[in-house]
Amino acid sequence: MSEVTVIVREAGLEDVDRLAPLFDGYRQFYRQSADPEGARRFLAARLGAGESRVFVAETEDGWPLGFVQLFPSFSSVSMRRLWILNDLFVAPDARRSGVARALMDRARELAIETGAKGLILETETHNAPAKRLYEELGWALDGTDHYELLV
Repeated sequence: MSEVTVIVREAGLEDVDRLAPLFDGYRQFYRQSADPEGARRFLAARLGAGESRVFVAETEDGWPLGFVQLFPSFSSVSMRRLWILNDLFVAPDARRSGVARALMDRARELAIETGAKGLILETETHNAPAKRLYEELGWALDGTDHYELLV
């Protein structure tokens, strides 16, 4: 797909049914089983409780092309808000058309609007296309070791 006119706007509860297939596609990209209803419930719960901010990229006629979901956090060291860019997904037929860049730009704007220290994200080491985009947009590896304890 070539460059298209992309409109990025904040999603609300009224958008959950339209976003759920994209969210489920995102989960499947990360090797999870399809669960359209679970995806819908998860998005509705996050948006309904104000626990995340979701921005959707659409065509001029309202067709959803992708989304970014951000969760608020804080940096104790700097004593400032921090946004976790947790989910970024572009529909396969809309990739390489500027959608991801538009969503990443909107996430950056959110950080500025809210006076945040910045944004953080992680991706799989083999996700070369995403890593290229992040670096083109000025993101840098932070030099820390990332640990996790899954329970």
